Amino acid sequence: MSRLLSCIGITAFAAAFAFNAQAADPIKIGLSGPFTGGSSPMGISMRDAVRLAVDEVNKSGGVLGRPLQLIERDDEAKNERGAQVAQELIYKENVVASLGVINTGVMLASARFYQEAKIPMITPGPTGTTVTKLFQPPEHPANYIFRVSLPDNIQAEMIAEEAVGRRGYKKVAILADSSNYGQLGREDMVAALEKRGVKPVAVEKFNIKDVDMTPQLLRAKSAEAEAILTYGVGPELAQIANGMTKLGWRVPMIGSHTLSMPNFIETAGANAEGAVFPQTFVADANPKAKAFIENFKKTYKVERIAAVGWAAPAYDTVYLLVAAIKQAGSTDGAKVREALETLNDKVEGTLMTYNKPFSKDVHELFTDPSKAVMSTIKNGEVVKISSR
Repeated sequence: MSRLLSCIGITAFAAAFAFNAQAADPIKIGLSGPFTGGSSPMGISMRDAVRLAVDEVNKSGGVLGRPLQLIERDDEAKNERGAQVAQELIYKENVVASLGVINTGVMLASARFYQEAKIPMITPGPTGTTVTKLFQPPEHPANYIFRVSLPDNIQAEMIAEEAVGRRGYKKVAILADSSNYGQLGREDMVAALEKRGVKPVAVEKFNIKDVDMTPQLLRAKSAEAEAILTYGVGPELAQIANGMTKLGWRVPMIGSHTLSMPNFIETAGANAEGAVFPQTFVADANPKAKAFIENFKKTYKVERIAAVGWAAPAYDTVYLLVAAIKQAGSTDGAKVREALETLNDKVEGTLMTYNKPFSKDVHELFTDPSKAVMSTIKNGEVVKISSR
C-alpha cells in the first residue's frame, strides 16, 4: 500500500512539474522587418520599440503566466525574402502571432502564409491600401491581417486636401518610386486629386537608389507644377528636394509619411525644411507617448528616435496582442484573432487609447483622416502644423 501511495505521489509530482514547465514555456511572437538596407531606419526603430514593450510585459509577469519570446528575422525589404521569413516563423519557429513588416510589397508577399496558417499578424508599417483587404469576408470566413498604420488611400486624401483644398493648387506633379509602395500610392493620389477635379500636370516615376531626379523635375517644371506630391522612400525623396535646389526651382513638397524618415531629413538637410506629410504619432499626445519616448531614449542611449512614426505604433501592437491573448485565455490563432476583433478592455497606447480598434469586417485602425495630423519639417525636426 505504501509503495502504491509512493508511486501515486511520484506520478502526481511529475504531472505537476510537467504542467508548471509547460505553463512557463515562452509564447513565441514573430517580429520581421528591414533591419538592413535603405528601409532599416524604420525597421530598426520598429524592432527596438517592440523589444521595449516585450521587456515591459515580461517584467510585469508575462501573459497567461508565460513570458513573451521574440523571434526576429530581417526581411531586407525584399518581397521574396519576406515570404521566406513568414514561412520560417510559422513552420519552423511555431510562432503564435507575428508583428512588424514595414514595406507594402513585403506584406503583400507574406500575408497569405499567415492567413493560411491562421496566425494573426498585426503590422505597424506598410500603408498599401489593399494590405488588410486581401482576405475579407464574405469571400473568406476570417481575416488574420490587422494594421495600425495609416493606409495610403487616407494619406492620399490628406495630401490632396492639403495641396488642392487648403492651398488651392490646380497644377501639381506626382513623383513616385517604382516599388509597390510608390505605384499603389500614386494610384491613390491620382484618384484623390480626381475627386477634387484636378488632373496632375506630370506623373513621373523613379527607381530605388536613383541619385539624379533632374529629368523628372524638368518635366514637372516645364508643366508649371505649383507643388510636387511624392510617394517613395526617404533617400530618393532627398534627391527630389536637393534636385529642385540645383535647378533653382523651388515649389512645396507634399507627400506621404516617409518624408519624416531620417534619411530624407538628414540627406536633404536645409532642403527638407517645409516638407509636409501626414502623421499618426504626436510626441506629447498623452502620458503613454511621453513615457515611451523617455524610456526608448534611456534604454537605447539615443537623443532621438530615428523613425518615431514607425516605432510608436509598433510598441502599441505588443499591447494590443497581449490584450487579445489575455481575453482569449489562449494562444490559439483563431481565438486570438476573434479577441482582436472584439477587444473588451481599453488599451492605453502611444497613438491613442484603443477602444475596440477592430471588428470582424474592419481590420484597419485608421478608417478616415480624423485621427491623423499634418506635420512638417522645422529645424530638422518633425513637428505638427500648429494651425490645424
